[in-house]
Amino acid sequence: MAEMPVLRRHDLVHLRSGARIEGVAAAPEVSLADWVAQGRPFIARRPACADRGDRVPIGLPLPPALGKARLALAVAPEAMAAIVPPPLLADAAAVAPPGWAQRIGALLAAFPEARCFGSLAWQHLTGLAYLSPGSDLDLLLPCASVREADAAAARLAAIGAEEGPAIDGELVAPSGEAVQWREWASAAAQVAVKAIDGVRLARREEVFP
Repeated sequence: MAEMPVLRRHDLVHLRSGARIEGVAAAPEVSLADWVAQGRPFIARRPACADRGDRVPIGLPLPPALGKARLALAVAPEAMAAIVPPPLLADAAAVAPPGWAQRIGALLAAFPEARCFGSLAWQHLTGLAYLSPGSDLDLLLPCASVREADAAAARLAAIGAEEGPAIDGELVAPSGEAVQWREWASAAAQVAVKAIDGVRLARREEVFP
């Protein structure tokens, strides 16, 4: 039996052809076998109480045309072909609406290493229409210290004050834990820290030591 993999939030999971996916009865809108055959990924999700300990919990957010449901699925470790990080914003930018170009350009100038998730990422990854007029621009920004997190939040606030799509996203610590950037910018003494296994309150210096 394959070892259980170590997954982080927003990790993308590619499955082997013919992989047995548990939870398919909850997905009448889409053929998961076809999804795998087309090379489309799934995403790591938080384990639920009902999940088996020998299965890897994965999810699949469907586009609006397929009901926009969020499917909670699971596979055996040996069904996994690859685990990859979410796409770079620079790569996903090609499928962004024209009205996003100026904002994305400003973000890439400030954060060339930025990755994205949400609607923009899934449209880039699948070729399906995930974006809508109200979509946010969801970012992941790695930060190694409190100082870097402070600077990133201040820069995001400045860019977000200009015309363009709303900027959502997270500042990601080396541990893989993350904090929503607006919450960090609030200078609260404690912040909600998100990890693959749940959410906890922590002092700021505990997140980016």
